[in-house]
Amino acid sequence: MLRKRAAGQDGGERAQPDRRKATCEAPAAVNKQQEKRSCWSTVVLLGKILLLVIFVPPFLNYASLQRERQELGPKGAQLIDVGLGQKISLICKGHGQPVVILDAPTGMSSDVWYHVQESISQATKVCAYDRVGLGFSWRVMENQTTGMEKVWRSSTTGRMVDDLHRLVKAAEIATPFILVGSELGALNGRFYSHIHDAQVSDLVLISPIPEDVFEEEKWQQYWYTHLVPTLQMMQLSAAAGVSRLLLILGLLQPTLRGDDVTEAVVQRQKYLLSNPAHQSSAVDEHFFLNESASQVRDISKFKPLSSSTSVTVIVGDSFDEQLPAHLNQVFAELQRKALERAYPQAHRIHIQGADRRMIYKKPSSVSKHLLELVSKRQTKQQRQ
Repeated sequence: MLRKRAAGQDGGERAQPDRRKATCEAPAAVNKQQEKRSCWSTVVLLGKILLLVIFVPPFLNYASLQRERQELGPKGAQLIDVGLGQKISLICKGHGQPVVILDAPTGMSSDVWYHVQESISQATKVCAYDRVGLGFSWRVMENQTTGMEKVWRSSTTGRMVDDLHRLVKAAEIATPFILVGSELGALNGRFYSHIHDAQVSDLVLISPIPEDVFEEEKWQQYWYTHLVPTLQMMQLSAAAGVSRLLLILGLLQPTLRGDDVTEAVVQRQKYLLSNPAHQSSAVDEHFFLNESASQVRDISKFKPLSSSTSVTVIVGDSFDEQLPAHLNQVFAELQRKALERAYPQAHRIHIQGADRRMIYKKPSSVSKHLLELVSKRQTKQQRQ
């Protein structure tokens, strides 16, 4: 009996540690389950936040763009049907002749001419337009192109000149007119003047792109390894709705701003920065600029400019003050040679302290020379 009791006591003593061990393990298991649930909840929360970040900004941006396109169109602008499903936004101000047509720099809307157009409109009629795909113009679908349009790739000078010719006819713009172009707009102006010389009395080239600049390796490397990728990031940022957020936070600023710029123009600039369609066309114009330059070189060889068309060239201290000095030097030398070869009799004007942004940073200097040209042409017309 004593041995049995002792054995029972030993068994009880052994069972007590087992129960204590089980009691200790139970809370540990519960804690692990709670940690797993907590980790999973965190993952789910982060996933939801990520989905919101990925999908909500683009959706809200798209909805805002649809509304803003209707609300922010330039006052007095016309949407001219030039055929093939294309409609070009044209805004004309002032009255009289000769008409002045303004063609914007590479990848930019007609708003960059805001100050210049306001000034010139005091003396004559002046028209600025958005090239197809930019600003408030409609871009053609590829399967809608027929005939002559297939000769030129979209977003190249040949195609843009054909669009401009259609616009001049459809809008019934009086000819001959003064054609003013900056950068890519200058290439377009040259091409147009060589083909339709009877329609252009005066050609004004502002910071013109030399047609052989892309044969220079350093320039080509800068353009296609730095500038174009930067613009592609801007396009992606607009598509993702990031650009709109940056504008709201003040981390991204429109090109035209200041006390002398209307709120409507500022809002349009913000709209275009947030618009992936506009940014896509801007990328294309930069990407195919080498092809545009090549087209102008070819047309200059086979169809010289009429002697009745005067040429004025307006340049600044450099092409772009933000570029390294050696690139500006390369550009300036190629520009000088190209102009001497193509237009040896051109009237050359230098604006101190200016670069390619002169049309909106030093608009009064540009307007001054354009107004002088308008006045000379008006005097000739009166004598006739």
